[in-house]
This record gives sequence, C-alpha cells and structure tokens, in this order.
Amino acid sequence: MSAMLVRASRGAWGIRAHARIPALSSLARYYASKSFPSHTIIQMPALSPTMQAGNIGAWQKKPGDTLAPGDVLVEIETDKAQMDFEFQDEGVLAKILKDSGEKDIAVGNPIAVMVEDAGDVEAFNDFTIEDAGGEKSSGAEKKEGGQEAAEASEAPKSGSGTAPPAPKEEALKAQESESSGERLQPAIEREALVAPAIKKLALEKGVALSSIKGSGPGGRITKQDVEKAKPAGGAAPAVAGAGAAAAYEDIEATSMRKTIASRLTQSFQQNPHYFVASSISVTKLLKLRAALNASADGKYKLSVNDFLIKALALAARKVPAANSSWREESGKVIIRQNNVVDVSVAVATPVGLMTPIVKNVTGTGLEAISSQIKDLGKRARDGKLKPEEYQGGTITISNMGMNDAIDRFTAVINPPQATILAVGAVKKVAVPKETEDGSEGVEWDEQIVMTGSFDHKVVDGAVGGEFMRELKKVIENPLEMLL
Repeated sequence: MSAMLVRASRGAWGIRAHARIPALSSLARYYASKSFPSHTIIQMPALSPTMQAGNIGAWQKKPGDTLAPGDVLVEIETDKAQMDFEFQDEGVLAKILKDSGEKDIAVGNPIAVMVEDAGDVEAFNDFTIEDAGGEKSSGAEKKEGGQEAAEASEAPKSGSGTAPPAPKEEALKAQESESSGERLQPAIEREALVAPAIKKLALEKGVALSSIKGSGPGGRITKQDVEKAKPAGGAAPAVAGAGAAAAYEDIEATSMRKTIASRLTQSFQQNPHYFVASSISVTKLLKLRAALNASADGKYKLSVNDFLIKALALAARKVPAANSSWREESGKVIIRQNNVVDVSVAVATPVGLMTPIVKNVTGTGLEAISSQIKDLGKRARDGKLKPEEYQGGTITISNMGMNDAIDRFTAVINPPQATILAVGAVKKVAVPKETEDGSEGVEWDEQIVMTGSFDHKVVDGAVGGEFMRELKKVIENPLEMLL
C-alpha cells in the first residue's frame, strides 16, 4: 500500500516508511511573512493512523542541501516502528528546527524549513519555532480510540463498549531512549546486544549500560567499552564485599509497552473472563505433518502451529458464538457473529506483542497458511506490518509450545474478540491401554494442553465447553482438515 500524498500550496509531499502506513495529517504547509523570504514549513507527519507524536532520529540532509523527489529527509521513530520521511518535491533545506534525539514532537509541529532558492538559506539563520507558528501539545489532536488502537484487533470506529477508552495525554507521550543520531533501536532490542558477563561487569563498575555506545559487531557492547566508561554520577566501582553501586537499571517504558499494558488491563477489567482447558492428543497430527513435509520436496515446511490455526478456524465455524464480539453501536447492544474466520496470531517482537492476521482461514489451505504466517511473523518482528494486517481479526491464538517448560497457560482476550486460545508445549503422556490378552498396560501419547479464554458476555460456559470439544475432535482427527 503506497503512502498517502498530501498536497501543499506549491507541491505534493509524501512519506515512505519501512512499514508503508498512510499519513493521516498534512506533512507541510506554505508559510510566508514580511520578515523572511517565501518558504515552506515542514511539519511532523502522522506515520500511522493513531500516531500522536514521534521522536527525531538522524537527519539525512543539512541546511543548504538540495532536496529532490525520493530523498530521505529524516528518520522518525514512533511507538510502532522506525520510518523514513521521504520527500516528493524539489527545494533547498534552509533550517532544521528539531535536532536529532528530540522526543515527543507532536504531529503537525514544525520540524524544518524549506525554500526554493539556495540564496535565501542565510536569511533563516535566526528562524525559530515561534516564527513557524509555535508548537502544540501532543494531546491537541486526539483521535478516536487513542494510542491503544494501534494494537486493537479491530479499528476503534466500531464503537465497541468493550474497547478501552482513550488514555490520558500522559499515556500518549513516547518514552523512548535517548537518540545517538544514528538509526534508532528499541530499548529491548538494544538490551539483547549485551552479554550476561558484560552486564555483571557493568554492575560491578557502577556503569549504566544505556550510556554506552557499543563498538562491537552490530553495535554490541564489549568488555573494553564497559571498562572505558565512567561510573554513573561519578560513583566509584563496586568492590568485593561492598554494596553494589548500581543494584538495578531503570529503563523507561516505551510507548508501545504502555499501549500493551493499557489494553490488557482494560480487557481483563471489562471482559468477564472464564477459562476452559483440555488435554488434546496430537500424535496423529504429528504423523500427518511429517508425511506432508516429507512429500513436499522442499516447497513448504508445515509447523504444528499451522495445523492448530486451521483447526481453530474449523471449530469456530462449528461453534460460531466463539467467533463473535460484543458491541454497543447507536445506543444498541449487539453481538456480531462473524461468518468468516480471521485468526489473529500472537507474535513476540523485540518491542512487544503483535497480532498479525491470517484471513479467511477456513477457505485457505495449509500450505498457504504456513506461507502467510512466515511472512507476517517476519514483518511483525521487523516492524513492517500495515495497519490492516494486525487490525480486524475475529479470534486469536497464542502458542508458547516452542518453550518446552510451558505445560499450560491462560491468555487475556484481545478485544473486541470473545475468544483466545492458549497453546502449551507437546508432552509425552502415559495412557492406559488394554492388551490383546486382556491385561492392562500403558502406551505413550503426545498431548498438548490447550486453554480457551472466553468473554462470558458473549460465550456461555457450556458453549465454551462445546467449542473446546469441537477443537479437540478436529485436532485428534487431523485428516478432517484436508477435506
């Protein structure tokens, strides 16, 4: 999906992001005064439907540089991803009003000035934000649904009473780590570049890891980097037997982490959850998966999760109440029962949980499901999903089966949906078996404990149990998925 173009008085402006998301506010406006030559004020663009503010990364142009269509002007970091602000007109950059590293710049605030003639650049040496019309707060243009709509399974225009209300202004402000002027990284992603031994050394020296710029491959912090760094606040390094100078490190919560916290809290408070667990045999499913992969000749490689997504959709068609949502629209309370099953798949990313959607799963084959999940999962981790690829699902699956320490768990409903399925790891279980001579024995069966979380406003307890029975039936008889 190409970026939306918004035309100013003298030309067209646009954006190109690592994740192509339509701009919802103008990117520039024409400005003229008696004190300065004719010029254009470049404003902070809205790089996502719910963006309220952004952080300035590295400027790719400096005052006096010529701007041409397709040039990247500056990197901008939002709560969702890091994006490039790409120009679509010609001119000369006259003044930068917001330096690299500045945070919480509200959408529509001035960030730079452009002129048509390079000879006018010097006239803007003393140009200020006030000359550009001044700043406004990040909460000045609140959009319906608030920042948390970025993670909603469905756009907030539905008017669902179960969707969380707009957060206060403080919750909308991005709280990202300081910018070094280089390409920005989420705090969690930076944390992954520090080895445990290095963390221990930094703790002993009283050095804050967030203040160190790594010199190793890919920005990795090395032992030499820590040894060269000065202790935080001039504190002396910790010595053996003495109290540590820094017993912990405080990391500011990112805007996305605040969004996740707000939505999950609202979901648990507003949706009366109940849970139904079932031990389900996957022995036949694993054999079918192995047979299909063996005959694929490398064209595809099906995962257990691919089968479970298909099974979830088939069970949802058998028990449509589980594929429904509670809504309050135009003064009426309705339960919307979906005829198509769009499965939201929980994916862990470096900056938080995302739920990309596999659409119309009942009408899609296993090979296509597998391909879509691989593509969506990769782009979710890279921060390149489009809004329509993570908004609008009808039911969710959260699979932690790749961690063999997880027997079972429960998941929080993804509003306005009414059902989420939590999947544990495959375990070998001894089950009773009667031998041919009539004596009792045991055999090993591979099983998974799956737990459905249901919204009791929509799905009664008996209906939730019926859904789990249909799910168990289709998983334990996996050939039905091929019909």
